[in-house]
This record gives sequence, structure tokens and C-alpha cells, in this order.
Amino acid sequence: MEIPLLGDISVIFGLAVAVLFVCHTLRIPSIVGFLLTGVVAGPHGLGLIKAVHEVELLAEIGVVMLLFTIGIEFSLKNLLRVKRAVLLAGSLQVFATLLVVYFIEVGLGADRGTAIFLGFLMALSSTAIVLKLLQERAEIDTPHGRTTLAILIFQDIIVVPMMLITPMLAGGTGDIGESLMLLVAKGLGVVVLVYLCARYVVPVLLYQVARTRSRELFLLTIVIICLATAWMTSSIGLSFALGAFLAGLIISESEYSHHALSNILPFRDIFTSLFFVSIGMLFDIKFLLAQPGTVFLIAMGILTLKAILAGVATVSLGFPLRTVILVGLGLSQVGEFSFILSKTGVDHGLLSGQTYQMFLAVAVVTMAATPFIVAGAPRFATLVEGLRGGPKGKGRRQEARNHPCMLGAFNDHIIIIGYGLNGRNVARAARAAGIDYAILEMNPETVREERAKGEPIFFGDAIREEVLEPLGIYCARVVVIAISDPVATRQVVSVVREENPKVHIIARTRYSSEMKTLYELGANEVIPEEFETSVEIFTRILGKYLVPQEEIEKFVAEVRADGYQMLRSLSLEHGAVDQLDLQLPGVEISSLRVSSHSPLVGKTLIETDLRQSYGVTVLAVQNKSGIVANPEAEIQIHSNDLLLVIGKPEQISAAASLTKGNVSHTGSQED
Repeated sequence: MEIPLLGDISVIFGLAVAVLFVCHTLRIPSIVGFLLTGVVAGPHGLGLIKAVHEVELLAEIGVVMLLFTIGIEFSLKNLLRVKRAVLLAGSLQVFATLLVVYFIEVGLGADRGTAIFLGFLMALSSTAIVLKLLQERAEIDTPHGRTTLAILIFQDIIVVPMMLITPMLAGGTGDIGESLMLLVAKGLGVVVLVYLCARYVVPVLLYQVARTRSRELFLLTIVIICLATAWMTSSIGLSFALGAFLAGLIISESEYSHHALSNILPFRDIFTSLFFVSIGMLFDIKFLLAQPGTVFLIAMGILTLKAILAGVATVSLGFPLRTVILVGLGLSQVGEFSFILSKTGVDHGLLSGQTYQMFLAVAVVTMAATPFIVAGAPRFATLVEGLRGGPKGKGRRQEARNHPCMLGAFNDHIIIIGYGLNGRNVARAARAAGIDYAILEMNPETVREERAKGEPIFFGDAIREEVLEPLGIYCARVVVIAISDPVATRQVVSVVREENPKVHIIARTRYSSEMKTLYELGANEVIPEEFETSVEIFTRILGKYLVPQEEIEKFVAEVRADGYQMLRSLSLEHGAVDQLDLQLPGVEISSLRVSSHSPLVGKTLIETDLRQSYGVTVLAVQNKSGIVANPEAEIQIHSNDLLLVIGKPEQISAAASLTKGNVSHTGSQED
């Protein structure tokens, strides 16, 4: 028995493999490859696909899976954090686009109903494409990533009222007020249900399922939660994609979210690829070839208009220019829900056949351009910011360098750039150690909340020198860059090093492959998350095998020294001369706190015999009287003194055990 759908899926994936291989060789984004696959295999191409409707149904499952995984990664707490962006920026972007397109279409002679409907179509952006790109670039949790997601959530909600209003635009009748009120009531009911499920039902259910240790049962439970929630929201008139996102939020509040995500990812990738292929199948290449100039001109106009209006919506949240540009360009395409809405418009006579084909051609072109736009957006933002800064900034910078710390409120302090998890931990440690610090953050809500708690936090973009100057960049000792945007991290490192050649820059990065560039730009220390994660993993493993803690600490010190030395090896020439631990292989400078149980308490420096027995040299001692550099041999060591020492990692680790009181002292004074 022949199964047409099975043959079509085989053709789609077989052709996709070949197209994606070529795209990978030419460094073309995979999304474009899937769109091209749809164009070639679709009814307007070679006509290889017969079960077009069935493929489109499977493609919708791809959107459900994508939004489900986004919800798992995002969590309810993060959603509540961007509620202002959803309501303010989302509504401003949608209604501003609607009004501008309406007036343009009316000016071109369209009737009001058609003009409003075209405004509906242009106001929506592609949730699937944009979120997939943000996921691939690890930018979901950046300021522009969170703002983009917030606006997309509002678009997914507003598409339902748009579909209710569409028949009235064509002259239909109906009680729209009653329908909208019923829809709002249903929406509130869904929100309450999601909260109750996330808080009470799903954690208990997943716990019982996890106890069975059945992989199949766990996977089926996760899939049922996803599909059932999407079906429920769709059946009451809301977006199925919104339901899938809410299902992900429900799972995200449980301790099983990471395991659930790992199980669902293969299904997401398969079905999402079908979605992009189905979009390409709508594209009529003959229509494009008949009037390429008109299609590309309209597409460029839409991309420009939507980028500007989405940027204006982002400005309303108080974000700096860089975030405004990234959000605007990210939301500049036409969305997949516009295709669904456009079919409703055709059914009600709001779009003619010619207009519908033009819309499809323009929409697919804007979607295909999105990966390239998103990839080039950071560079474009840097270019615009550079043009805005002009030569005036350099003059002010030189003037400030001549009097760096005369009027500033900060001196010899830490500047923390980014107040996520890493930034918060650095601030907490600095506060506990009594070290002055200042925080720079681009999320205005975070700044307002933390400012009310008394934190020295300021709003601004760290790639602008006029933002760094009030924080005392010229007299800071350390700058910690703890932001998740890799492009912005590189720019901040470059600007900070140019502003203050002597400051010690510590940058956080996601991957080890980014370290070389950051060192070349002027970073003194680069902490790669994947490297530190591997260190933490083998530390836990050694602990499980009952390896003594002292040996684990010694091994960790050696691995860190060897690992970071290897990662720095290509860029040592960029370090500062006074950074001995960067310039001399296998040598570190470290500070050791003397505990009250240490055998060193009450002894003079020469009696400690640290150099002879442990191979470390004491460079300075900090005690109640202050810092004593190059201390005399007769200086006495007291409890809570801080010793600044130099030596090999394993020697410092052994000396640290002595200062903590974990080992007995067997120096020469006891001979």
C-alpha cells in the first residue's frame, strides 16, 4: 500500500540534506536552506510534493515544539519580568505599524477595510524564525532577546482579535464586543489554569512519572502536556503557539525542566524544519521573476518600516541605541501568522489574487533575509553608534584622562558590567569583602528595582565612553564584564581598554573559542563557561570517588593553570607587563587568608619557612596596620592577616592548606 505522505517526507528530507550541505559550504544560514528546499520541491517549483496540506499540518507541530522549548528555557519568573515590555512595547509596535500601513494604503487608493487588514498582516513578525535565530546565537537572555520575545508574545495574543475583526472589515456582521469580552474571559481563565498547573499539578505529576524511571512514559507525558495545552488554547480561540509557550512555562517551574528539554529537542528540530520548508512551498518563483524589482522594492520598504517602528517601541522601554537597533532589525520581517490571517482575508474578499501573490512573495523574501539581517545587526549597531559618537567623544576622553580621579565618587573600585547571575555574585562578594563597586546595567526595570535596594547601579550602554566616565573608569582597579551578548562583550573590552590601559579586565564568555579575540582586544582574564563547567564536573566526580579535598584543590589549581595557560598562549603579548601570572608559565600570584587555627599565627615571616618548605614567596602582608609591601623577615603573622604570595599553583595550594590550618607546620623552626 502506497503512503503518499511518507514519500513526500522522504523527498523533503533527502533534498534538504543536499541543500543544507551546499548552504553550510557557502556559510548560508540553515533556515534559508530549508526555505530553498520548499521552493524547489513545492507546487510552484518541481512539484515533487503531492500531500501539501498534510505537510503544512506537520509544519504547525514544528511551531508548537519550538514555542514549547522556548517556554521551558524562559520560565514564569522571566515572563513576569518582561510583562511591561509585553504590554507597552508590544502594543506600541503593533498599533504603530497598523496605523502607518493604513495611511500608506489609503493614500495609494485602497479602501479602508483592505488598508486595515494589510496593517494587520504587516504588524506581525516571525516568531519561529526570530526565536530560532536567538536560540542558536544564545541571545534569548540578552536585553534585546528578552524585549524581542516580549513583543512577539503580544503579537501572538493580538492575532486572535485580528481574526475576529477581519469578517467585519469585509462588511460582515456580528457582535464583536461580545466575542472580545468572551475571549478576554477565556484568556484570564487560561492564565489562572497555567499558574495552578505550574505551581501544584505538574511538579507532582512529573515526580510520580520520574519515579517509574521509564524514559518512554516521561517523554509521552511531556509531549501530552505540550500538545494538550496548545490544543486547549486553540479550541477556545487563542493561538496554538501561545498555548505551546504556556506549556513550556508550566514545565519550566519544575525540577525536571532540563530533562524534558533534552527529550523534546530532536522532535523540535525535525518538525521545525518542516515548517520552514512549508513556507518555501508557498513561494511562486515565476511571480518573482515576472516583477523582481517591485517585489524587492516593497520588501525593502517593509523591512525598513518595521525596523524603525519596532525600534521606536523599544525606545519606550528606556533601552539604549544598541538594543533599539537589534530589536528593530530582528522584528523587521513578516510573520508566519500573517499567512494564516491572509487566507482569512482572501476568503472574505479583502485580498485579490494578485495582491495575495504579491504578499506571499514579499513575505517569503523578508523571511529569507532575516538570518542575514540578524547576523549583521550587531555590526550595523556598532557603526551607527560610532557615527553618533563622532570626534567629540575622543576629545572629552583625553581631557578626562588628564584629571582622572579628581572629582569622581569612585576610586580603586570594581566596575561590574551586567547584573545577571554572574554580576550579582560579583557584587555580593565585593560587598562582603568591603570593596567599593559600581554596576552598569541596560535593563531599566532591573536598575530601578536594585537602586531602590541601595545598590550602586546605573543605567547605560558600556560601549559608550560617556557612560563609563561617571563610574570612574579611569581610576578603577578591575572591570568585570558579565554580559551574555558575545558581540557586545568584545566591544566593551575594546572600549574599556582604550579608556584605561592599566585597568584589569575580567570578561565572561560562553565558549573557549571566543577567548583569543577577547585577549587580543585587551582582556586580562577571560573565564569561559564551558571550561569552568568541565572543572566543576570532574571536581564532583573526584569527590564521589572519595579523593581527599586537598588533592582535589591541588588538581583543580593545576588544571586551571595548564588550561588557561594553553588558552592564553596565542595572546600573551597583549597582556600587561605587571601581570606576572600571565607572563610566566606555571606561576601565579594569589592572596591567602591566615585563619585563627593556622600554625603560622604568632610566628615571624622567617619562622614560617614558606619559601624553603613550600616554595612560595610572600610579596606583601595586609594586617590591621595596613599593607606592608616587601615585608621584613621579622614581621609577625597574626590571625586574619592576608598574605600576597607568588609561586606555582600546586605550591600555593599546599601553602593555602597551611594558612587554613588544615595541616600541621613542619618548618625548620621545629627541627
